[in-house]
Amino acid sequence: MKLKKSLFALVAMMCVVPAFAGWQYDGYYIDDGYYRDDGTRFIVGFRGGLSWANARLQNEIGSLDGYYYVNNATGAVISAKAYDAYIDGGGESTAYTYAGVGDLSSLPAKENFSKMSFTAGGSVGFTLPYQPNWRIEGGYDHISEIEYSQIPLFEGSLPVSGGGIGDAIIHVASSGVVATVSTDIFSVMGYYDYFEKDRKPLDEFIPYLGFGIGYASSRTSLKLSDIYGDLSTDTDLINYGQEGADGVLQFLPPSDSSKFPTSSNIALVGALGVSYGISRYTFIDLSARLTYVPKITWQLVNSDATMRRDWFAAKDMLYTNLMFGLRFEF
Repeated sequence: MKLKKSLFALVAMMCVVPAFAGWQYDGYYIDDGYYRDDGTRFIVGFRGGLSWANARLQNEIGSLDGYYYVNNATGAVISAKAYDAYIDGGGESTAYTYAGVGDLSSLPAKENFSKMSFTAGGSVGFTLPYQPNWRIEGGYDHISEIEYSQIPLFEGSLPVSGGGIGDAIIHVASSGVVATVSTDIFSVMGYYDYFEKDRKPLDEFIPYLGFGIGYASSRTSLKLSDIYGDLSTDTDLINYGQEGADGVLQFLPPSDSSKFPTSSNIALVGALGVSYGISRYTFIDLSARLTYVPKITWQLVNSDATMRRDWFAAKDMLYTNLMFGLRFEF
């Protein structure tokens, strides 16, 4: 949190200091001279709206072996844990054949990430001296918490070996998740307002384009359920989960939300919008803002957050924000 506040304060100072270059006054005569306003204006803006998050979901668990059995009659695949439960329940061992071991890291995600949320933010900046079409702004935007639920998380064809069916490919489903993410975006943006007059006109629509770069900090939580039993035989994962009465592991985020993992990335930001001047200093603003974040990673975390393991990631996350706001240029 201290880092976020420091970054925002730094951006604010970068914007405010140059803004004192003559924005306070219109041109007027002083004795025999004439003071010319250089067009610089100090800018404060506020905005809010809807956000759509879209990304390609990617397996990040690393090497992890799963052990499987195949039903001789139906071809259905179950994990070694499920097979043990079947035998303990009185099932016939001859009904299944040991298929072998496969690396779960090769399983693809069943569904990509596509969710809607809300967003709000603000910015401070200034218009460039003698270039009133250009403005520079430092901004902050918060994407509210998004929940992603998926059963199964991973599903697809898995090569196995070492079993009674030789080298083969079987269809496997693995785990289910309830995951959340919220993202804070700090950016420095350049905007170009399309108008031809000396100053922004009133009662007219003024289209604009914006582009910039920033920093994205995403806070994530992950609740993972081993509903297929293929994770509970791994000795390393026992350190991250809690074993239930049935011997199946459940993986929960830390009870203290301040210990939730964060995923930090560079962010690329673009904006397309239109403003409308309702007074000399006040503009209504409607914009579509696109923010690209290369990768957001969800991790398994043990109860005291001393151990972490990557589990899946949203690759090429694109936040599309439709926002309404007010901008003040003094």
